[in-house]
Amino acid sequence: MERYLIFFILALIAEVLGTVSGFGSSILFVPIASLFFDFKTVLGITAVFHVFSNLSKIALFRKGIRLDIAIKLGIPAVIFVILGAVLTRFLPVQHIELGMNVILVFLAIFLMIKSDRPIKPSNSNLYIGGITSGFIAGIAGTGGAIRGITLAAFQLPKDVFIATSALIDLGVDLSRAIVYISNGYFTSKHIIYIPFLIGISILGSYLGKIILERTSERTFRYIILIVILITAAFQLYKYFY
Repeated sequence: MERYLIFFILALIAEVLGTVSGFGSSILFVPIASLFFDFKTVLGITAVFHVFSNLSKIALFRKGIRLDIAIKLGIPAVIFVILGAVLTRFLPVQHIELGMNVILVFLAIFLMIKSDRPIKPSNSNLYIGGITSGFIAGIAGTGGAIRGITLAAFQLPKDVFIATSALIDLGVDLSRAIVYISNGYFTSKHIIYIPFLIGISILGSYLGKIILERTSERTFRYIILIVILITAAFQLYKYFY
């Protein structure tokens, strides 16, 4: 019981920090959940959790959603997240988990370097960002960082950024949740987590909104990236040694 209590506390922290950073909580939630569950279960729990997480963010930050951006980035993301999720059935779990942690390390380093130099705001970059973030989310469980740097190019207000990102992510997570559940990554024995995950998603998003109104996003973003880097590096160490 104590093990799951620790997991839920860490999930709440991931949700708060994910809301504040704008990357979404999956980039932190996936390596945390990997400490408690096997990797395919992590994929299933992450997808289901983030359906509720995104609904909470949409409700809290619903004003000013940019539908034009959400459609251009979201449709490619949904198509390619399904492709990535289907491929997890045929790829060795150890290789997927290794790939996820390598991706997280490089993403964290890249985002630290690139934080002050966003990519060019263009339709082609929206499509590329959607394809890349969707495919990585399907295969490795997290694509929020790539979606975040793509959206950052448009210099959206904080609430518009989070709501637009959450709307895109809702389509992504709902699509891959269906694939993961059909593959048995989230089964009836995991249903007991749902009430806790709903509560965590609402509370975490609300606390994140309060913190976001009073503090610098940049500070929290760097804290999160450092935590991700350490967590992923620890997982890589565990894999090899």
